[in-house]
This record gives sequence, C-alpha cells and structure tokens, in this order.
Amino acid sequence: MTKHKKAGLTRRGKVAIAVAGVAIAGGGTIWLQVHSAAVAKDEKEAAALQIQMKKLELQEMKIRNEKATSDKKAAIASADKIQASVDKCVKDSSGLIGKGYGAPSKGDIVAGCKQQYEATDGSGMEAAGSAQDASNGGGGGIDSPALLGLVAGGGLAIAVFARKGKKADA
Repeated sequence: MTKHKKAGLTRRGKVAIAVAGVAIAGGGTIWLQVHSAAVAKDEKEAAALQIQMKKLELQEMKIRNEKATSDKKAAIASADKIQASVDKCVKDSSGLIGKGYGAPSKGDIVAGCKQQYEATDGSGMEAAGSAQDASNGGGGGIDSPALLGLVAGGGLAIAVFARKGKKADA
C-alpha cells in the first residue's frame, strides 16, 4: 500500500496566509483612515474657499452700493445746482414777460433757461441717469462678467496655492 499525502497547505503555508491576511486587513484599515482624513480635509478646504468667495462677493456688492450712493449724491447736488441756476435765470428774465408784441412768454423764458443751464452741465445729468439706473437695477444681483471673472480667478488662484501647499506637505 502506498501512503497518500494529505491535500492542503502545510503548517508553514497556513501561517504565511494568516500573516498576509492580517497585513492586508490592517493595511486596508489604515488606508481607509488616511483616505477618510484626506477627504475630510478637502471638504474643509472647499468650505473655507466657499466662505472666502462669499466674502469677496459681499465686498464687491458693498463697493457697488457705495459707488451708486456717491453717484446719486453727486447727481442730486448737480441737479440742485442746475435748478438754482435755472430759477435765478427765470427770476432775472421775468421782467421781459408781456412787455409788448413779440415779448417772450414765461414758458419761453423757462425753456430757454433750462436749455442754457442743462447744456452747460450735462455731466451731472449723465451721472443722475447712471445713478438712477444703478438704483433701479435688478436688486443688486451680480451679473457683471468682470465680477464673475474676478471671483473665478480668485478661486482658481486660491485652489492652485492650496494644491501647492498640499504637495509641499507630502
């Protein structure tokens, strides 16, 4: 009779497989923890970047509002100055009303004074028009392509610097 060998692994083979299994399981667990920490760190960085972009948007809106307010004040001051000049002109010319045939009417004098003084200071009226357009705009929404480019460029720069810092740490 011949003696048959048992099928299967030797004691040394079983120990080697057990050690390899423990190493794979331990390595997988460690990798999972490192990966989870990296994902959490990336999420924190993304949230911080989002907050910073919101701050930039708020700053831009504040600057726009301040500019619109100053433009509106300048337009009102200019309009008040023009109106005072027109009133003075009408008052000075009111002695000509009804002095005879062909004498100007009060409406003619007012129209002439308005034309004279509004033509000399057209910049104030342009400022008034732009201030009124800005104040009646779409509720202060951000729709300017330049602003969008500025915010996107800032976000890209921050992301690039964050990546460089991450590579330097590794």
